[in-house]
Amino acid sequence: MTRSHTGNTGGGVETGRRGTRGATRAKTGRPPMTHTPDHATDDRRALGQTEGPMEDALEESFTRQVLEGTQRLSRPWREVLVTGFVGGTEVAIGVLAFLVVLHETDSHLLAGIAFSTGFIALLLGRSELFTEGFLVPVVTVAAKRATVLQLAKLWSGTLVANLVGGWLIMWLVVLAFPSLHSDLVKSGTHFATAPVNGETIALSILAGATMTLLTRMQHGTDDMVAKIAAAIAAAFLLAGTQMFHSILDSLLIFGAIHTGEATFGYGDWGRFLLLAVLGNMAGGLGLVTVLRLIRSKDRLADERQGRTDS
Repeated sequence: MTRSHTGNTGGGVETGRRGTRGATRAKTGRPPMTHTPDHATDDRRALGQTEGPMEDALEESFTRQVLEGTQRLSRPWREVLVTGFVGGTEVAIGVLAFLVVLHETDSHLLAGIAFSTGFIALLLGRSELFTEGFLVPVVTVAAKRATVLQLAKLWSGTLVANLVGGWLIMWLVVLAFPSLHSDLVKSGTHFATAPVNGETIALSILAGATMTLLTRMQHGTDDMVAKIAAAIAAAFLLAGTQMFHSILDSLLIFGAIHTGEATFGYGDWGRFLLLAVLGNMAGGLGLVTVLRLIRSKDRLADERQGRTDS
């Protein structure tokens, strides 16, 4: 999900990118790519509407990702923390919808669909969720448009702010809806007391892959209806199948602790968080982002060459 903040600027970006490449060719007398000629790549350049080495749709998606990533990674600490805090509160609203439907239907699958309220809020509100940061910012760093230090700032600031914002809203939910206490305790216990084994590690990895795939799908289209459909599908998978998501499930644990009825505490939550964060990162980076970088290898080299020449 982090939404494409640049959907209406794609044409300008494409023009600017072509201009940059033109300047590069004028300066060097050769195309930015210096490896052995690839006739398939040359054919794509000749047949497509863009000058890049990938299909037009992928070129446009890549351009959107790099431009958006540059903006996100250039935020000062204040903006990182504010967008992360808001993102945590929006996910918590989705958790409230999840709990209400779970209480009324006792169905995690239906409750998972209800949880999509939080992802839709993230999409439309353009806030930040920690697990949204495994594709666009990484591609931007790989293109040398930002630094690893900026990436670390985005990840750490967003993670902490998500948890703080979600903790606050879950405290209010516990005060406002006493009828949901038993559902909160049951849900929170499921995650806080889960052992570290092959099943829980796999659930954490799948959650990270699902979130990064969601980001990739939403950056592959300008159609808002399609983006919302992707958000609903991801929410259904994450919450409906009880994958181990570092933010969503932390909020369930927080809510259970707030009730005063939980048999576990923040130490158990810390153990869960470590498992979920590492698994989410492994799934998002290893199963989705790395493959995206491999597929975009020539385009990344082109981008780096342009940065070097400029």
